Amino acid sequence: MNKIMDMLKESDAILEGHFKLSSGKHSDKYIQCASVLKNPKNAEILGQEIAKKLPENIDLVVSPAMGGVIIGHEVAKALGVEFIFTERDEKGQMILKRNFNIEKNAKVAIIEDVITTGKSTKEVIDLVEKNYGIINSLGCIVNRGNIEEIKDVGVNYLLSINPKIYTPEECPLCKNRVDITKPGSRNI
Repeated sequence: MNKIMDMLKESDAILEGHFKLSSGKHSDKYIQCASVLKNPKNAEILGQEIAKKLPENIDLVVSPAMGGVIIGHEVAKALGVEFIFTERDEKGQMILKRNFNIEKNAKVAIIEDVITTGKSTKEVIDLVEKNYGIINSLGCIVNRGNIEEIKDVGVNYLLSINPKIYTPEECPLCKNRVDITKPGSRNI
C-alpha cells in the first residue's frame, strides 16, 4: 500500500482544493490517476498489482473511457487477455463502439482507475450483462468511495483514500466561495 501511495504522491496524482466530481458532489481532494499512469512503468506495475488480486479465469477486461483505458489495458496485458473499453454516446449512455463486442458467457473483469460512487462501474456492468457477458470481478487503483461491492461483486483495489465529499448545498468550500474545478473527463 505504501508503494502505491508513494507512486501517487511522487506523480502529483493527489490534488487538494475544491473539486466538482462526476457525481455532481464536491470534494476537497481529487485523485488524478492520469498523472501516475503517464509513466508507462508505473502503469505496468499498477496493472500487474491489480491483476494479482483478480481470479485467474478472466476472458476479457472492460474499462470505461476515459480514466480506465490505460489501467484496463495494463491489467489485460498482465492477465494475457483482450481489452476493450466503453464510451458514452451523445445522450450520455454507455455503449460499445469501434467494432468491440463481448462474446456470450465471457468472464469479464471491469477495471477503473478510481471508483468513487460506482456509477460508471454500474453502467459498464449493465452493458456487459446486456451483451451476455458474466461479471467475474471489479478492480481499480484507488477506491475513493469506501465501496466494497457493486451489484453484488466485490471491488479489488490497491489503495483506499476517503476524502470528504459534500453535496453542493452542504459544501463548506462553496460557502467560503472557494473556486471550484471540474478535473474529470465527464461533462455534467
